[in-house]
Amino acid sequence: MPDHHAPRFEALEGLRGTGKSTLAPLLAADRRAVLVPTVPPLIQPLRSAMDRQTNVEARMCFYLAGLFAASERVRAHLDSGVPVVVESWFARCLATHRALGARLGVTLPDSLPRPVTYYLHCEEAERLRRLTARDKPVSRWDTLAETVTAEARRVYATFPMRRVDTTGRTPGEVLRMITADMRGEPSPADP
Repeated sequence: MPDHHAPRFEALEGLRGTGKSTLAPLLAADRRAVLVPTVPPLIQPLRSAMDRQTNVEARMCFYLAGLFAASERVRAHLDSGVPVVVESWFARCLATHRALGARLGVTLPDSLPRPVTYYLHCEEAERLRRLTARDKPVSRWDTLAETVTAEARRVYATFPMRRVDTTGRTPGEVLRMITADMRGEPSPADP
């Protein structure tokens, strides 16, 4: 039986352009939660150097290391009674890197904090429009990931997540969908 007094831990997952970066701070503010970066500031300077590498397993290990470091911060906040939101969690790392060809076997420990996870998705034409409108640098890996989106979706489907269609919806509308889902109200979020 879930502990309704425990602080909530929520994660947003999905392909690039589905709304994670926009929604994460809104969800954290709504929940009065801490938004924990999944690439901790300590290793952020190495991120661009790692993204210039060509070895997919090395890149996967780098991002896994960041997630394990972030999990310590998540656990500390939860243990202190503070809710937490993350823009992505282990599913994104595993789905993206497996789709890109990584073949490392990864078994996640049971001791990791387990979030309620929302898988954001939208119609492909809208997702691509959002990506072209972005003012963010695009890495070589981002470009490669766009060639394997069907495989990434297939791997994502193996994780337990509530599906949230962001097509044609404002960030506020998506936030209301997730909030309704949390309260057990009828919601378009598909469990």
